[in-house]
Amino acid sequence: MADGVWVLGIHMTRFGKHPDEDLVDLASEAALGALADGQVTIRDIQVIAAGNVTGGPAGIGQQLQKQIGQTGVPVYNVTNACATGATALRTAIMAIKAGEADLGLAVGVEKLSGAGLLGVRGTERADGEPWTPQGRYGSVAPMDGWVGTETMPGVFAQIGLEYLHEHPYTGAPLELFARISEKNHAHSTLNPLAAYTKRMSLAQIMNEVMVAYPNTRPMCSANCDGAAAAVLVSDAALRRLPREQRRRAVKVSASVLTSDPWQEACQVLPDVSTLTRQAAATAYETAGVGPEDLDLVELHDCFATAELIHYDNLMLCEPGGAVDFFDSGATWRDGRLPVNVSGGLQSKGHPIGATGIAGVWEVCQHLRGEGGDRQIGGARVGLAHVIGLGSACGVHVLERAA
Repeated sequence: MADGVWVLGIHMTRFGKHPDEDLVDLASEAALGALADGQVTIRDIQVIAAGNVTGGPAGIGQQLQKQIGQTGVPVYNVTNACATGATALRTAIMAIKAGEADLGLAVGVEKLSGAGLLGVRGTERADGEPWTPQGRYGSVAPMDGWVGTETMPGVFAQIGLEYLHEHPYTGAPLELFARISEKNHAHSTLNPLAAYTKRMSLAQIMNEVMVAYPNTRPMCSANCDGAAAAVLVSDAALRRLPREQRRRAVKVSASVLTSDPWQEACQVLPDVSTLTRQAAATAYETAGVGPEDLDLVELHDCFATAELIHYDNLMLCEPGGAVDFFDSGATWRDGRLPVNVSGGLQSKGHPIGATGIAGVWEVCQHLRGEGGDRQIGGARVGLAHVIGLGSACGVHVLERAA
């Protein structure tokens, strides 16, 4: 049984539109980049976990092997909504911690540019269409277009406004969430791998196309193409490697995956808070750190409304204090606890299968002191969070090598 697991190598492709590259091309670029970064080869890898959501039934892990090397090792193909990449990472980590492998490779990849809005169950209806009970959800009328919506912008708009209702806010919701988006778009200008690197003013964001109040288009995550990969190594195997490899390794102090506990309300509106709070609490306890020890956070800002509530869910602020926490300036790159220095999903982009590993990649850059112009000085501990409706939440706590 392995005592600890480390990120030995990690790589992220540029997120954006890649019309001339398919899933295998992007996954190969990320995997080979992670292997090179860790100074190992595919022959050293003893387990592969590959994540993808929209590519169809063919196992992306086996397709990746045919491109970069077929060595006969076990391959796990995972799909877990927007937490797919984090699930692939955790799968490789669990294999190492179980003692079945010393080195593992986790890959997440997606082709999403031009995908448009992504729904949950495909329950859209045409105007005037009568309701006919059918399928698993035939006992209830399809929600979309009748009562609320199941499209992601609408779901997270409701969740953000619900938070402001529960913790009374006297300001203008549109401006509040636009300021969160303004921060992330500003951060993206320092990230050369982000899908969008253009700073946007508050007025530009507020006056853009309204997708689902209060989320305008710049407040929504950008569907795009991209991949990310990580090489994981056991503590024992790391000690056998040369000093330079050990120096750049990043400790995985906690790797947690949760799903929704049952509650009556979540049968109507997804609860993105409870499973995140539970994942965060478990991660802090496992890592032996608290929110006050974090130097940076990459959280799942699929919409500006989501970022606000996750300040609270990840315990970055007092319960109910997310607005005050943001207003303090803490979450800016030069603030007390920078959040989404990468630009977040709203700017960096959100190729679903890759997102969970991409957040870990960003944190690792800072812990290694390799963050370039956006480097958080002296960063020692970081947290990467991702959530997928369905529901799944992944939280990874990472620490700089001593």
